[in-house]
Amino acid sequence: MTLKIGTIQRLLQEECDHVFDRIASLGLHTCQLSNWDPSLYRKPELRNTLLRKLREQMAEKEVRPCAFWAGYSGIVCWNFVEGPVTMGLVPTAYRSHRVVELREAADFAKELGLPAIITHCGFIPENMTDSEFLPVVMGIYEVASHCKALGMEFWFETGQETPVTLLRTIQRLEELGLDNLGINLDPANLLLYGKGNPIDALDVFGKYVRNIHVKDGCVPSDGKRLGPERQVGQGMVRYPAFVRRLKEIGFQGEFIIEREIPENEEQLRDIRETMGNLEKWWREA
Repeated sequence: MTLKIGTIQRLLQEECDHVFDRIASLGLHTCQLSNWDPSLYRKPELRNTLLRKLREQMAEKEVRPCAFWAGYSGIVCWNFVEGPVTMGLVPTAYRSHRVVELREAADFAKELGLPAIITHCGFIPENMTDSEFLPVVMGIYEVASHCKALGMEFWFETGQETPVTLLRTIQRLEELGLDNLGINLDPANLLLYGKGNPIDALDVFGKYVRNIHVKDGCVPSDGKRLGPERQVGQGMVRYPAFVRRLKEIGFQGEFIIEREIPENEEQLRDIRETMGNLEKWWREA
C-alpha cells in the first residue's frame, strides 16, 4: 500500500479563507478536518459560504480530508474527575442535543463528500448490565444510523473506553442492524487514559480500524489526570512495533499526525520529523 500521511486540521470560522494552507505547505494531500463549533452548520448563509470555500480550497490545494472529526457543544473536561460526566454521548444532560449536533455534522460532511465522521463517545460503561449502557448505545445508534442513511460511516475515536468495551459496543450496534462502524485508533489515548496497550488492542478490534491518530504519550501517574502527551517516538506507544502490527493485519487507512501543542514552528518541526519516521517505520515493517 502507498503510505497515506496527513494531519489534524482545525476548522475555525476566522480562518476559513485558508483552511488547508498548512497541509499543503507540508506537502500533504489529506487530513482530518476537525470542528468543535456546531453553530457553523446552523445558519444557512454561513454554512453555504463555508462549504463553497472549502470545496474551492480542496481543489486548489489538492487536499482531500479523509474524515470529519465532529465535536459538540457544552462542557468537556479532559480528565478523570469531570470527564465521565461531561464527555461525549454518555452524560444524560448533554446526550440529546449532542445527538442532533453530530447528525448535523454528518450532513455537513456529506455535502463535502467525506466518507465518515469521527467523535469521542465518552466513558462508555464497561459493564453491559449497567443501566446506562443501553441508553448510551441507543444515543450512538441515532447518530450512526443517520450516517448510514447518508451512505457514510461512523468512527469511534479511542480513548475513554477499554478496547473490549469498544468492541462490545460496536457488536451491540451491529446486532441492531448497523454495518457502517469503524475506529479511529489513537494509540496514545489508550495509554493516556490507562485503558490498554495499543498493539494488543489491534488483536481485539483490529478489523474495525479505519485510520490512525499518530500521537504518543505515557500512562497516568495519578488517578485524576490523563497521562502526558509526547512527541511521536518519545512516549510509550512503541511505534515501530505498532506500525509493523498494522501492516501485518492489512491496514489500508491514513496515518493522521496529531501533535497537541500550539500550531507554531515547533509543531511543524515535530510533524515533519514524524512524517520521516513514519516512512522509515513503514518501509522497515
